[in-house]
Amino acid sequence: MLALVAEFWIKTGHVDAFEQAILENARVSRQTEAGCHQFNVCRSPADPALFFLYELYADEAAITAHLQSAHFLRLDETTASWVERKTVLRYSRQAP
Repeated sequence: MLALVAEFWIKTGHVDAFEQAILENARVSRQTEAGCHQFNVCRSPADPALFFLYELYADEAAITAHLQSAHFLRLDETTASWVERKTVLRYSRQAP
């Protein structure tokens, strides 16, 4: 199992729209991608423009499928100009 951990800092004026878009992307990912086992969207209470994503995928092929999916590509195109900064890390889940 592989984990993607991402942080997004969103520009002022786009935070609410980004939240709607990322929540929809997470929902569609969980419902339609067999290799997507978890997709959590969190928002910082101290900084509402900071989002934290925790995603679990079966393997590298599942991550590739996610990144090539129509809903992800639509999200990326729609929100690219809203993102001030982002970090994405990959981990191999060790437990449970």
